[in-house]
Amino acid sequence: MSASPGMALQISGLHKSFDGFVALEHIDLSIGAEEFVCLLGPSGCGKTTLLRIIAGLLAADRGRLMLGGRDLATVPARERGFGIVFQSYSLFPHMTVAQNVGYGLRIRGAPAPQIEARVAELLSLVKLSALAQRHPAQLSGGQQQRVALARAVAVDPALILLDEPLSALDAKVRAELRHELRELQRRLRIPTLMVTHDQEEAMALADTIVCMNQGRIEQQGTPQQLYLQPRTRFVADFMGHGNLLPRDWVCEAATELLRGDPIGDAACVRPERVVLAPDPHGDSRVIDLSFLGNLRRLRVSWRGRELLAELPAAGPALLPGDAVSVRIAAADCAWVAG
Repeated sequence: MSASPGMALQISGLHKSFDGFVALEHIDLSIGAEEFVCLLGPSGCGKTTLLRIIAGLLAADRGRLMLGGRDLATVPARERGFGIVFQSYSLFPHMTVAQNVGYGLRIRGAPAPQIEARVAELLSLVKLSALAQRHPAQLSGGQQQRVALARAVAVDPALILLDEPLSALDAKVRAELRHELRELQRRLRIPTLMVTHDQEEAMALADTIVCMNQGRIEQQGTPQQLYLQPRTRFVADFMGHGNLLPRDWVCEAATELLRGDPIGDAACVRPERVVLAPDPHGDSRVIDLSFLGNLRRLRVSWRGRELLAELPAAGPALLPGDAVSVRIAAADCAWVAG
């Protein structure tokens, strides 16, 4: 099997079990030469197991991993040429920031001037030039993670593997690092595979999201595809807030949502696609609402069901108990299985 043009990594038929428990079942996945891919799913879905097999830290029971036409089956982890960043940073406490970043180059025997130039370049990219002589204990969590990222890319890896690298950080620092991580990956053009359980993080970073559930890939595609066109109930639920309207109920109470003969067991309608308007004669009522800064999230009683809707904060004033009209377009329904 040879690699397809433009593909950095190709996985086919991968399977892994532990004492009879199936952790991964028939995984097929390709990562493009400059692509950022996120493995997304709940704890225990198999995403970290898959990452560890790719890294060479765990053996698959069967299946193939090809990197640029090279079969990785017998290639040990240290020879795969990957940069790996874990949640725990794993920096050397006795080394300075500059020494940590240059460590991989030193053990490869790179000349000192080359190491110095590369370290300076990467510390500038991750905005840590002024902290080059500090030790990890003198850094914040976000700064330590920047050092770990710079160390991972210093040796020009064939692939970057990230295992929930931002999950230990507070929300503000995590949001800042998302942007910096994406910019770093785009600038260096290194294919990247990241494990996360945070759908917002995956949508902000990924070219492609691979949504996993119980050891299988439920759906893969762009963030827009998985959010707006989920194929299964699991993906619809995991990719954010949504309204799942059973087909039987739609056929009885909301036939305007049926366009053609849609295939699926339920219609998924995202809250921002639910159009509300104050209407004293409306047959729907606001149950309650939450103010979330730039938007308001409302629960609305509609035709015997409860709907979740999201409106801009600056929209028409609505209070619990207010009568409203509800409009949903058939085009805004994604029909899902399961």
